[in-house]
Amino acid sequence: MAQQKENTMGTANMPGLLLKTGIPLILSLLINNLYNFVDSVFVSRISEDALTALSLASPIQMLMSAMGLGIAVGLNAVISKALGEKNQERVEKTASAALVLAFLAWVIVAVLGVFIVEPYFRWQSGGNETIMEYGASYLRICMIFSLGLMGQWVFDRFVMASGKSSLFLFTLSAASITNLILDPILIFGYFGLPAMGTAGAAAATVIGQFAGCIAGYFINKRWNREVPIHFTVKPDGGCMAAILKVGIPSTLVQVVTSLLAVYVNTVLITFSPTAVAVYGACAKIHNLVTVGVHGMDNGLIPIVAFNFGANKPERIHQGIRWTVLFSYAFFVPFFLIMEIAPGWVLQLFNASGEMLSIGVTALRILALGYLVSIVGLTISSAFQGLSMGIPSMILTMCRQVILPVVLVTVLARFGNLALLWVAFAAAEAIALPFALFFWQNRSRSVLQEKNSHGRNQAGRYHGAY
Repeated sequence: MAQQKENTMGTANMPGLLLKTGIPLILSLLINNLYNFVDSVFVSRISEDALTALSLASPIQMLMSAMGLGIAVGLNAVISKALGEKNQERVEKTASAALVLAFLAWVIVAVLGVFIVEPYFRWQSGGNETIMEYGASYLRICMIFSLGLMGQWVFDRFVMASGKSSLFLFTLSAASITNLILDPILIFGYFGLPAMGTAGAAAATVIGQFAGCIAGYFINKRWNREVPIHFTVKPDGGCMAAILKVGIPSTLVQVVTSLLAVYVNTVLITFSPTAVAVYGACAKIHNLVTVGVHGMDNGLIPIVAFNFGANKPERIHQGIRWTVLFSYAFFVPFFLIMEIAPGWVLQLFNASGEMLSIGVTALRILALGYLVSIVGLTISSAFQGLSMGIPSMILTMCRQVILPVVLVTVLARFGNLALLWVAFAAAEAIALPFALFFWQNRSRSVLQEKNSHGRNQAGRYHGAY
């Protein structure tokens, strides 16, 4: 009988495999974050109030994305592990369950979009009617029409889980290119169309997301036969539970992180609306300059999951080491730019004198925090690959929520805005040794248990023959 061809996730040279998996994701994330970045750049040309409105909308968009992210992370780990175990039936059932979960997530987000948008901006805008109008028109469209985003999350992760990350580039390119073309047309009203302002930015975004979703569906149907797509109204309960077990911690982290952003905006607006605009601009910059880090981390998850399923722990350790090395190599050039020329970076957002005076200090300090965060991000991804969603959640919560909340609360009492930026960098520095200790202790027992189980299985098979 012919041997089944071995998946390269378990055999390929690790540095090459990580680059093959990670670089398409980096390019995809670059395109994705570039169009979010360009959204803000275009909107900043309307006014600083419009940029502030998008900054205030960002935490709710994080809540919205948290639904899709949790499903995506969960299905990525579960499908990759099933592929490593060569359990095709579980692959198919997991894929169908993920599609149902994505639809339910859209229903929840759309309903929230109808009811929470205006009350939220009335609370967060500090009584500024212009900011409230800009923000509400933008966010309502993004939430009600988020079905394309949810579908894109799922279809993208199908190709990632099977090791075909290069296909991910095409789905996200469809979304991003559509958005980039439509952004200036709909925002400023070119070709005889009315100028829609921030509502135009939202419309361009959701149209792009639907384009990416449709492209993802057809690309999976044509080139990713390892993960069959079957729509069903009766998903497998066990597969849904497995996805949620891994994914819910990631969702909760995103939810709490978005609440942190709401809290920080509430503190910042007591200093000035410009401080909120700076915080939002720095967040967009962060998302763009760390695409190399997040691309490698996302590429690591299916590699860890596959080799965990295939009982190859040494490849897991190799993957983690190379991911950290590549992440620093990709990020350090951007770090130097933010330290040497932060004012030039902020001028992309049409920064006023006040925005520059606040933002130069903020960007330099926050860049240090981004540099320190790389190891913790890699460890969180490795935990996800081992289907250890709870440890990943605990680590991320400490880094991105608990420590920043404590430090921001304490340092805000001094009335010095610069100290608030220090809080974020200090949180990463404090969390780093904890992350290393946590990984060493929690992962060891899981890998040893898997290895012992594998030896026992091999012994039983040997005895049978």
